[in-house]
Amino acid sequence: MKKLLVGVFLVSFLAACASKKPIEPEIEQAPAPVAEAPAPAPAPAPAPVVEVDPLNDPNSLLAKRSLYYPFDVSVVQDSDKLIVQAHAKYLSEHPNRTVRLEGNCDERGSNEYNLGLGQRRADGVRQLLLLGGVKASQIETVSYGEESPMDSGHNESAWAQNRRTDIKY
Repeated sequence: MKKLLVGVFLVSFLAACASKKPIEPEIEQAPAPVAEAPAPAPAPAPAPVVEVDPLNDPNSLLAKRSLYYPFDVSVVQDSDKLIVQAHAKYLSEHPNRTVRLEGNCDERGSNEYNLGLGQRRADGVRQLLLLGGVKASQIETVSYGEESPMDSGHNESAWAQNRRTDIKY
């Protein structure tokens, strides 16, 4: 009987081990959601295009507003004619703008002579502007003779700075 009990016990034990849980159908799980990359930030709005007045552009010929002369000369030098042409183009394209041409001289010579020479210098630039299409009503000329020196020295370097026509807008 002992063998019988051991046999029943073993059979029961094996039956218990062999019994399976009912198979539950495996539910296929959806893959974990992948974090989407955030939408790119909208590009910043382009900066408004601000038209810069060429008179304020230091790289423009229009930034040059003084023309220089040799001693006792009133004719615009060839080296300065491109500058005058650039100002003529600007003024003809901007008929509401006006310019004052200020003729200047160094201190040598009488006051009367220097006033006349300064006027001839300003008038020479005026003539080139008119030829470039600028209206006469846009131009004013004045001579300061030797009264408005750029350099108050009494040597050739200072005098060279004072023999000029200034273009003033």
